[in-house]
Amino acid sequence: MVQGRPATASAFGWLRVRASLLLVTTLLVVACLVSALAVITASHLTREQYGRLQQLEREQNQLQTEWGQLLLEESAWSSPARIERLAVERLEMRLPDVNEVEVIRP
Repeated sequence: MVQGRPATASAFGWLRVRASLLLVTTLLVVACLVSALAVITASHLTREQYGRLQQLEREQNQLQTEWGQLLLEESAWSSPARIERLAVERLEMRLPDVNEVEVIRP
């Protein structure tokens, strides 16, 4: 007997403490595993998204290059010298003489 208690009571008390320590330890191990899995998942998703970002940046660069080429082509097709040449060759247009110009007054 320890201080008026039977020996079995102190043994059961020790078992309760030990069981609660085991439960707390188990919960901490489970929490660590869940945290580790969350970190692994977040890292994996980050890597996937970064790969997608790089792919989209490459596509953006390609489209930017194509846009620049289209702007150059548009400026070549719409140059005033080309338009005038086509008007003369295909439509047989010409600048009117001074005598052919009429001024209309309101």
